[in-house]
Amino acid sequence: MNDVSVNASQPARETAGRANEAARPSRYAWAVLALTIGLMIADYLSRQVITPAFQFIKFDWLLSDTQLGALVSVVALVTGLFAIPISMLADRWGRVRSVTLMAVVWSLATIACGLSAQYSQLLLSRALVGTAEAGYGGAGGAILAHVFPPKWRSTVFGLFLAGALIGSVLGVLIGGIVSVRIGWRAAFFVVAIPGLVFALLYRLFVRDYKNVELVQTNAQGVTTTVDTRWNSILRNVFPNSSSVFTYLASGFQYMITGVLIAWMPSFLARTYFMRADRAASITALIVLMMAFGMFLGGRITDTLTSRNPAARGIMPALYCLCSAALLVTAFVQPPGLPQLALLFAGALFVGGHSGVGPAIVTEVTSPAIRATAIATIVLADNLLGLAPGPVLAGWLSDHYGLRLALEALTVSSIVAAGFYFLASRSYEKDSAVFA
Repeated sequence: MNDVSVNASQPARETAGRANEAARPSRYAWAVLALTIGLMIADYLSRQVITPAFQFIKFDWLLSDTQLGALVSVVALVTGLFAIPISMLADRWGRVRSVTLMAVVWSLATIACGLSAQYSQLLLSRALVGTAEAGYGGAGGAILAHVFPPKWRSTVFGLFLAGALIGSVLGVLIGGIVSVRIGWRAAFFVVAIPGLVFALLYRLFVRDYKNVELVQTNAQGVTTTVDTRWNSILRNVFPNSSSVFTYLASGFQYMITGVLIAWMPSFLARTYFMRADRAASITALIVLMMAFGMFLGGRITDTLTSRNPAARGIMPALYCLCSAALLVTAFVQPPGLPQLALLFAGALFVGGHSGVGPAIVTEVTSPAIRATAIATIVLADNLLGLAPGPVLAGWLSDHYGLRLALEALTVSSIVAAGFYFLASRSYEKDSAVFA
């Protein structure tokens, strides 16, 4: 069951590892990336299809904005809670088999959302969607870290996570269009199909890999094997300060990401008096700008840090500060083209950090627990950002109005920038242990 094994001598493994890292990505690697992004898109189709349907569900069941926000936050909450244990199982049981099972379960849970007869059933079904999705970021990210060399990882993780926003875009579009023309329940049935299709393709075409030994190196350079019991693995996903600060930074920046995706359709509908499908279309463009920023931020960081590794944490900190400045300026503007332009500009920087965070984490932790380490950043993203953000925005909206709620929560980006700056101070030293 446990695929952690001793396959060859340590020098042979190290030589093979260096050769693999020096090579350019293979065609197989790009094919794995395409399928992994496809599943990420299917994942976020299931997550975000609900947001443009808010006004219809609100009308049908007479819900408050807090209750609506909870339908988004519950997915992120359970995803965060189960990210580490499910990813630890994936590291042991097999990442490809785990990914396949996850995709099937979240797709069936999405269908159950459309069949819900009352709020409690819908909330429970949404929780099941999040539980099934919990380990996907870790398992999928670990596979990508294995098939791509380090100098590509910020770019690759940026593309991988951009798939989440592309899925969000399509979820918002499909949710808006289908909810208006057929009904909000039908939207859940439609978006469940891609997850089932990609689950089959992933199982057929992606090869899993065997873990290397879980090792650690002390200050004298002596390398020892660490046991693979769960409590030991948990200690090793927090091996140094740069990993801890990166977890915190990524989580706080994802708060504004989750808030914008969840509440932008409602903001546009209430501020500009748009129909649900029109508001969904504008939101989709804003989210696409975030996705492009994820790729661009990762590519720029990989390029600039090839000669200056310490900038690995500085670049995402700058992205966070730019997003905060642009979004605050946008929300204090009156409705109109300048406000929309600033929202688009802010969205470009919101996701710029996304690929860099997982890249930092994979480089300062052991390769044997990459799925678990990436799952830890997923936990932080969800518990610090995606889970509390939408419901907190809903609560602030109920009391002070949606515009002020969105403006206030941009402070999370400033907090994130501070943690990324702290991570940059020790990254070079910490990454040298696993180089």
